[in-house]
Amino acid sequence: MTALDANAKISILSMRDDGPAPEAALARDIIKRGLFVAPILIGLCAIVWGANGAYSCAYAFAIVFCNFGLAAALVAYTARISYAFMMASMLFGYLLRLALVAVAVFVVRNSSWVELLPLGLTIIFAHLGLLFWEMRYVSLSLAFPGLKPKPSKQTQQTESSSK
Repeated sequence: MTALDANAKISILSMRDDGPAPEAALARDIIKRGLFVAPILIGLCAIVWGANGAYSCAYAFAIVFCNFGLAAALVAYTARISYAFMMASMLFGYLLRLALVAVAVFVVRNSSWVELLPLGLTIIFAHLGLLFWEMRYVSLSLAFPGLKPKPSKQTQQTESSSK
């Protein structure tokens, strides 16, 4: 390292992430949990609104999964370029993703198979429900960014013997 390098100021514009991307693991985990819940909600919508309700609910889950996947892809890709670009992509990416959800609903709103109530309710509650469900599994430490590590068998035995 030269004297010039030691005196150089670090800028947020030049900082970037070279480590693993926990965003992709979080998005996969959210989608995995969503795939577990989706058949139940699709079945409930089929009971209440018939086949069109089930189709609308399934379409809403597809929108939600695409939204989470796109958000994770944006963060993972832009963090490798620069943190400033990542922050801008999250702000404007949110607006873009919100517009894509609106367009996805707008395109099919007059189709014969669409029931707007289950479509809208599923989009809202699937987003919120999956995010709140995922909060239980997220590690908020720098040692384990992303998902919490699963406890080892030794840790589980120690915890069970201390009870």
